[in-house]
Order: sequence, then structure tokens, then C-alpha cells
Amino acid sequence: MKVLNRSALFFMKELDTAEKRLQPFSVFNQLRETTPIRYDHERQCWDLFLYEDVHEILKTHAVFSSERKRTLEANTILTMDPPRHTKMRNIVNKAFTVKSVQNLAPRIQEIVHQLIDLIIQQGQMEVVRDLSAPLPVIMIAELLGVPKEDRLLFKEWSDVAIKGVDQYTEEHLAAVAAEHKKAQIELSQYFTDMMNQRRTEPKDDLITALLRAEVDGEKLTDKEIIDFCILLLIAGNETTTNLITHGIRLLTEQPDIQEQVAQDSALIPSFIEETLRYYPPVLGVSRVAKQEIEIYGQKIHQGEVVMAWVAAANRDPRVFSDPDTFVVNRTPNHHLTFGKGIHFCLGAPLARLEAKIAFEEIFKRLTEIRLQKGTKVEINPSPLLYGLKEYPVTFQTV
Repeated sequence: MKVLNRSALFFMKELDTAEKRLQPFSVFNQLRETTPIRYDHERQCWDLFLYEDVHEILKTHAVFSSERKRTLEANTILTMDPPRHTKMRNIVNKAFTVKSVQNLAPRIQEIVHQLIDLIIQQGQMEVVRDLSAPLPVIMIAELLGVPKEDRLLFKEWSDVAIKGVDQYTEEHLAAVAAEHKKAQIELSQYFTDMMNQRRTEPKDDLITALLRAEVDGEKLTDKEIIDFCILLLIAGNETTTNLITHGIRLLTEQPDIQEQVAQDSALIPSFIEETLRYYPPVLGVSRVAKQEIEIYGQKIHQGEVVMAWVAAANRDPRVFSDPDTFVVNRTPNHHLTFGKGIHFCLGAPLARLEAKIAFEEIFKRLTEIRLQKGTKVEINPSPLLYGLKEYPVTFQTV
């Protein structure tokens, strides 16, 4: 089943300005309450906004398939269904369990400490450049065995991979598609070279482990390994970057929360969960209907794309009390940011740990964090990922 996922390239028509894309939640709220399901002819997909429906779509892989053609031509565990998905995921699960990830804590602490050392005397930092982007890039690069000098390349490829189209013209679509294709070729060649090196000089890294792995007695193909590395690069970098950036954004937007968490570091884990709900790094997830299904009297045909809007579900008042208020100790907090079912985010334990350690260090060493005066906050041009281009702040040292 192959469909062109235009919904992953185009913004919905309601988000037609930079201001609305920066704060899309009133739009999502209105759509959820007035139009819980609709078909968007321009983006060629169905949109669903209610928590109940988004939850069902994410967990029911038998009806809503992940197999589809993506903007980067990669067939990863994100875009597979069982049984292949189950077997592939089992191979990499061990590296990303809570227990395995916890072993990375000392290295994460070391990286965060070094990054803050570089800016602490300046009294200011650009959050994305100085902290939230380099931390996950360094961690993913080290897991894969990528040398230090190539990390900036990784960030550039990752940024291209999530880029969307903000104008509904074939010219812009072609331009972005060309950028995606170029990044795909460069990434594939890079990881091909790395695999060739590891075949003769194996190391204690994830690429070597993937080369040794088997599914049903057969080695993974080079393409399967490359596709997984691309997934790890994009998902591991962008979502964690967005999580940490939005966390600091919230501290500057709501200073009372900054003071509350600064006084009680035990609130950091729940602060992170509420950040994931309130400003989710991923706004929506696409699936493909494997069979005809009727929802609220609307017939979704086999092969049609369905967008499950996590950002709308995360603010559904049927599930979350006072959903547009950031409640630092919200309990329970069953947000859908990391997905549900077999496609629950593999990297969730790592993202949570990186964010936890980052904010522990931030509150230990920085105070009075404020957005730099005169800053125009801009969103990255991606219809599905929710991240900021930059976020310059000032601070005092503790």
C-alpha cells in the first residue's frame, strides 16, 4: 500500500499565518469541538481531533496502517506493520529500554554540564543552538558511532528531513522534494560508508550491532539498517530538541512555573510530562486506512490517509481538566505525544532522561531565565513537528 502523504508536506488551511503556526492550539480546539472529523481535499487526507479517536487510531494498527510512502524514502519501523515491525523492533528495543537508557545518564550529565559551561559566563544563550539541539545530536551520534566532526552534518540533514511546504504550489513542492531527495542520498551514502568500515573494524556501537542482528535467521539488509539510522537521526534529534526548547519557552512565558520548579526539583519529571502535553514536539501522526471504516457517519475508504492530531487530543477537555492551563503537577497526564500501541515512541525513555538531566542542570545553575527583549519567536516550517527556529534567553547564575 503506497500513497503520497501530502498531509506531511502541506499545512492545513486554517494555519495560514506564522502567528497561528506558532500558537495553533486555538485552531485545534475549535476544530475538535466543531469538526471532529473532516476531509481536506488540498492535503488529501482525513483529519481527526478528539482524544478518543486519536487514541484509537494510534493503537489500532490492524485498521490504521503505518505502511506508507514518506517524504524521505525510508521504510523504518515507524512505517511498518506486524509481523515485520515486531521482529525489527525487538532487535533495537534492548538499546532503548528504561534500564539501558539509564546507563547513559552519566554521559548525558557530562554533555549537559559542558554545554552550560560554554555559555554560563555570558549571561545569555540561544537555546536551540547552545543546548537543545547539540545534546540529542551528540547522544545519537555516539550511539551510532558517528565521529565528532560529522555531528553538524547530522543536524543539517535532520532539519531538511522535517521540512514542509508552506505554499500550495507545485514549484514549492518540487523544491522541498528535491531537498528531501538530496538529504536521502547523502545520508544513505554516509551510512553505507560507515557500514563498510564496521564490517572490517567492528566497534561497540549500534551500527555494528545492527550488522550482526538477524530476523528469521537472515541478516538485515543494508537498506533496513540505513533506514533505521535515518529514523533514529530524525526522531531522536528533532523531538528531544523541541521538548527541551519548549520547556525553556514555558519557563519564560510563565515565570511563576519557573519559580515553582526551582523551589522543588522533584517537580521536574511532571514538568516535562506537562510540557509534552502542552507543547507537543509532534503535532500529528498519519496513518493509512487498511479497510473501509465509518466514523461519525463519514466513510473512510481503504488506502486513504488519516491524520491523528495529537496536539488537539492533548487539550481535549473530556480527558484533561482545564486543558489550556499548564499544570506543572498534573496527575494523571495521559498525553498522546509519544503515541500508543506498537508504535509507542522507541526513544521516549531517552528523550525523557535527556530532558530531565538538562532541566536539573538548568535549575541548579541558572535562574531568572527570560526571553531576550525584542525577540520575534519563529516556528520551524514543518506541518507535523512543532519546533522553534531559535530561542534566545538571558539568565542569572545561581
